[in-house]
This record gives sequence, C-alpha cells and structure tokens, in this order.
Amino acid sequence: MSTSTASATSAAPKGGRRKLTLPWILLIIAGGLVLISLVRTISGANDLTSIGQVSGALQLAVPIAMAGLGGLWAERAGVVNIGLEGMMILGTWFGAWAGYQWGPWTGVLMGIVGGALGGLLHAIITVTFNVNHIVSGVAVNILAIGFTQYLSNFTFDKVPGGSSKQSPRIEPITEITVPGLADWMATLQAKHWFLVSDLAGVLGGLVTNLSLLTVVAILLIPATWWVLWRTAFGLRLRSCGENPIAAESLGVNVYKYKYIAVIVSGAMAGLGGAFLAIVSTGIYQEGQTGGRGYIGLAAMIFGNWMPGGMALGSGLFGFTYSLKLRGGAENVHAMLLLLAILLVAVVVWQLYKRKHVQAAIAAACAAGLFVWYALVDAVPSQFVEAAPYVTTLLVLALSAQRLRMPKADGMPYRKGQGK
Repeated sequence: MSTSTASATSAAPKGGRRKLTLPWILLIIAGGLVLISLVRTISGANDLTSIGQVSGALQLAVPIAMAGLGGLWAERAGVVNIGLEGMMILGTWFGAWAGYQWGPWTGVLMGIVGGALGGLLHAIITVTFNVNHIVSGVAVNILAIGFTQYLSNFTFDKVPGGSSKQSPRIEPITEITVPGLADWMATLQAKHWFLVSDLAGVLGGLVTNLSLLTVVAILLIPATWWVLWRTAFGLRLRSCGENPIAAESLGVNVYKYKYIAVIVSGAMAGLGGAFLAIVSTGIYQEGQTGGRGYIGLAAMIFGNWMPGGMALGSGLFGFTYSLKLRGGAENVHAMLLLLAILLVAVVVWQLYKRKHVQAAIAAACAAGLFVWYALVDAVPSQFVEAAPYVTTLLVLALSAQRLRMPKADGMPYRKGQGK
C-alpha cells in the first residue's frame, strides 16, 4: 500500500511548481529582508522593520496562518473548505465565552472545539451527503454568523462589560520577553543601520512580548508537515485527496480520513479565531475576523498547498496588515517603491525568458509606480485600508499559473464507486 500510494501522491505533473523547501524559504526571506532594508534606507520609513512592526505582523499573521493550515488539512484530503471564515467566527465566540469565565487557556480549548464543530458540520454535508463543497462552505459561513449573533444576545448582553455585540474582557495569556537579548536588539534597531538594524528589528520582534499561544501556533506548522509528509497516517490522508478510488482499493477508509481532515481543519481555524479574541484584542467583537478565513485560504493557495509556503504567504499578509495599522500612509508609500523594484526584477526575468509582451507590461507598471512614489509624499487613506486585500489579489494573480492542487480536491466521491 505504501509504495503505490506514495507514487500516486508524490508524482507532480510536468511544469508543476517546485516545492518550497526550507533552504528556499530562508533564501526568499533573506532576499526580502535585504530589499526591504534598501527601501527603508531610501524612503526613510524606519518603522518598516521596527520591533513593533515585526511583533505586530507576527500577531496578525498567526490567525491567517491557522486558517491557512486548516485549509491545507482539508484540501489535502480532497475537501475544499470555503467555510474557514465561519469556523474562525465560531472559534472567536466560543473562545471568548469560555475565556472570560474560566480563563484564557480554557477559552483556547473551547475555541478549538467550536471550530471543530463547524468542521464536523462541513464534513457531514460534503462527505456523507456529497453536497457541493463551495455551497456547503458558504452555508457554514452564514450559519456561523447567525448562530453567534443569536448566542451573543442572551449570553453577553446582561453580563458586566458585555453587550449583544461583544464579550466582557478576557484575562490575557502570558507573554515572554528574552531578557538582555530584547534590549540589545532594540538598541541596534534604533541605530537604523543598513540590514543590521533590520535584522535586529526582526529578531527583536520575535523575542519581545511573545504570547505563549503564538509559540504553540507556530509549532503547529512544522508539526503539520511532519504528520502529513512523514507518517503513514499522513500518506493515507493525502492519498484521499489525490485519488480516493485508488486509495480505497488499497484498503484506506476514505470517509474516515476525510472526516478527520475536515474536523482538524475546523479546529485549526477555531484556534485562529480564539487567538483573535484572546490574544489580539482580549475581547470578542462581532465581525472581528474581517475576512481572515478567506485570506488564510489565499495564503494556502499561494504556498501551493504546502505548510512552508503557506507560512510565507501568511507572513506576507500579516506584514501588510501591520503596515496599515502602524504608520499607515508613510509605510504603504514606501511599499510603492518596493513594488516598483520587484517589477523591475520581473521585467528582467521576462526578458530572459523572451516574453517581451509580459516584460513591457511589467515595465509600464514599474514606471507608473516610480512616478507615483516620486510625486506624492503619502498615499490616500482609502488605499492604505485596501492594501492587505490588494496584496492578496496581486499575490494570487502572480502565483496562480504555476499552482498544483491535489488532483481530487473538491471532486465528489462515493464509497465503492471504483468497483
């Protein structure tokens, strides 16, 4: 079983995108840091790589990464999970409901349970009743909004500090700061040296006021990689997303693995929702997910259904969100220069591949961005607000041509249909 399934799941089609291995991810991060350092030096936007910016980006990236990780679990088993947003909403409500009464860690556990219940509902609808996965996901999102609004009306409304749209404040989870190292990184970052200060800002953001739940969430990314790509369980689960008929012929209980994957998917999204309520804001608020479930799905697609690439995409979206919140117009203005430089690199690459039309389009866009950057000192506030969503669209548009999803992702399956 192992050999046959391995060959079915590991074979990639010709022209598929090369997997983002750890050395490649580190190389991309290093190259991005050098480029951002260059942009910071030219523009004078020193907050781009400050400790506060990096710490904020990490906190904003975690819920997106958890939603992306949830999407990865489901889609590797062949179930499209558009319902991640609804499962995150359930995680925020259940996390806050339990968190203000019995403490933050109980809230985290209940947030996971809330998301898992949403995943179970999605699994019943799609796996057992074979309903279209997109329709089911949209239904879960709508039900989650209505369900949490209904519960809030009689759960939080008469509690001190609560209302029909928010919960009482939740006790915070312990944060850790590495003594000595955090102060040293802050000193280096304040000097604004090229690359050195930027590296200090990144490292300082990782060792200053770091929530223990952030550490747990980060560890779940390599844990997911190990489970899905280094265990027999993961091999069977992925085989259900590649060729469930072949997997069934080799003795795999496809329904069981799809159920497990979608429930875990919901639990991951619920954890992301609990993180929003307990760590990010310390309170449940109606509508606080803000589309992060969909952005997590975009991060997973950008990462080519791999944990490392998904983490990279989540970091990118978290960084963009943080730019909007810190320094807003000035930081986003500096990012215009960064985009222009990246487009120049695209021009060179397209010319190397002798794609002259694409090179000309990229050159025109780069020129437009350079002119925009030179003529204005700050971008309009409307563009600042839209920056995270524009980034999502651009990333998906640029990466969509070389993606390779699981072959049976979203396809209907009935037990015994291969007989």
